[in-house]
Formats: sequence, C-alpha cells, structure tokens
Amino acid sequence: MSRRELDAAGITDPALRAAYAECRRLNARHGKSYFLATRLLPVERRSAVHALYGFARWADDIVDDLDRRLTPAERDRLLRRLEGDLADGLRTGRSGEPVVRAVADTAERYAVEHGLFADFMASMRSDLHVTDYPTYADLRAYMHGSAAVIGLQMLPVLGTVVPREEAAPHAAALGVAFQLTNFLRDVGEDLDRGRVYLPADLLAAHGVDRPLLEWSRRTGRADPRVRSALVAAEALTREVYRTAEPGIAMLDPRTRPCIRAAYALYGGILDAIAEQDYPVLHRRAVVPRRRRAAVAAAGLVQIARARRRSGTERGPARTGGPALQGKGPAT
Repeated sequence: MSRRELDAAGITDPALRAAYAECRRLNARHGKSYFLATRLLPVERRSAVHALYGFARWADDIVDDLDRRLTPAERDRLLRRLEGDLADGLRTGRSGEPVVRAVADTAERYAVEHGLFADFMASMRSDLHVTDYPTYADLRAYMHGSAAVIGLQMLPVLGTVVPREEAAPHAAALGVAFQLTNFLRDVGEDLDRGRVYLPADLLAAHGVDRPLLEWSRRTGRADPRVRSALVAAEALTREVYRTAEPGIAMLDPRTRPCIRAAYALYGGILDAIAEQDYPVLHRRAVVPRRRRAAVAAAGLVQIARARRRSGTERGPARTGGPALQGKGPAT
C-alpha cells in the first residue's frame, strides 16, 4: 500500500521512496490512532504526513530512550546531531538520514516553515532537563514546540478553504489537545521517566504534588485528591478540543474526514479514561477496537460524501500541496 501512496505523491527516486517508507513504518508502529486516521487522507498526501510524524516520533524516541541504554549526555549528543542533520537537510533538500531526507522533501514540497522545526527541536531539548512545569502557562510554552507546531506543519499538507492564517490557531490548538490527551493517559509512565507534565498549579489546587503521585504509582492505591486533579486535567483538555474544533470545517473537504477521525479517536481516549475512573497512574486506558473501527467507518462515509460533492463543486483549496502552492524551498 505504501507503493501506491508514493506513486500518487509523485515520489520516484528510489532512495527517497525508501526514506518515506521508513517514516510510514514509524507511524504504523508508534501511533495506532494517528495511523488509522491517516488512512482516511487522500492517497497522495499520506506520505507527507508520515514524514512529519515519523520525524517527530524519531526525535521523541531519542529523548525518551525507552530501553534506557543511553546516558543523558548521549541523548543530548544524538539530539544535537539530529538537529544539525535537519538544518542541513532543510537547507539542501538532501540528507544521509532517511527520516530527515523525507521530512526535508515534504517541507520543500509543501512550503512548511522551517522555524516550526526549530521550535520543535527546542522543546525536545528541554525534555532532557525539565522534569515538571510549575504553571499551565509554562506547560503551554513547552507545548508550542512539542505539539502546536505539529498542527501548523500539517496545515499546508491538509489544505484549507480559508486563508491559512485563519485556520492556524485551530490547527495549533488541535496539536495541543492531542498532546494533553497523551499526557493524561501516560501520567504513570511519564512518572517512571521522572517527568510530570500535569502543571503543578493544577495539581496543587486539588492537594496533589509529585510525592503523592509517586506514592500512588508505587503502591497501586488510589487517592480522591489525585482523582479530582485528573478530572480537572480532563476538563482542561476538553476545553482545548472545543477551541480546535471549528478549524476542521476550514480544511479542504477531502482531508476533513481524517482530522475528524483523529479528533474523535483522541477524544475517545479521554472518554475511556473517564469511563474507567481515571486509572492512569496504574494502567493505560485503551479505546476499544470496535470504537476505533466505528470512527474509521464514519470517516469512510464522510469521504464518499466529499467525493460526490467534489463532482459538482470544483473550487480548489487555498493551500494543500505542490499542485496548488508550487514547489520551492520553505521560508
């Protein structure tokens, strides 16, 4: 199936095709919900999304080092090397690192702003030494680079029916909503890595601090104060989803089903957390497979409707790929 995606995107160079295929594998292995939603994109745009996600996943894996084989200094060295490779790749369009080559090609094809990648790498570097966030404002500053910029990178690939700057705040908010969802789902796992992403001011408002979280994680015992803080974190996350939602209608009709599906799938993680009574310090809440399948089926219906409409409504999106924007280096 990846061959069909590459052919549709006009990617013919064998080495470049292999680079994009590696990004697709990263997406399929690490992001089940995201990968499922990506299947609802027009086939010619999927490879670009795989490249953007694959690069982000690769950098994140360096930071997290799940096998704990690397020292902090080694992770810092690898991340700085990746940052240098990325800067060179964005400048020249070439790289010996397959994932960098694919993302640099995507940035060129879709005129993705290079500054967004710099902001992303800055947040990745901060994860090497920042282990908690005193306020939600502090967390938002981190999430600009780690999440909001992902939504902004995606926007030219998805295309819009309004000026891109009008859709941009909603795209950024959706990236933040997805990351807040992951933070809530992964509280226990992040604590094992020495990190607390839920802001300290939100926790303190409910009588919670890091030692209490660590006690609950270590003993497997619940505490009503922790549950209250997790409920508040869920409410905060849902508010960000509400900010993001109007942006879906601003996208190219052919890409809306993908983003609606991602919106529903990640929102479903919040639903699962609440339905299972906020177990996140002790186990990961999982969206049932049948629910994910229902979201995908609804997306297919939306795609069919969009195709029928496109037969009579030929107005092009304002952005959305090299055919509309021209191919040239991003600025």
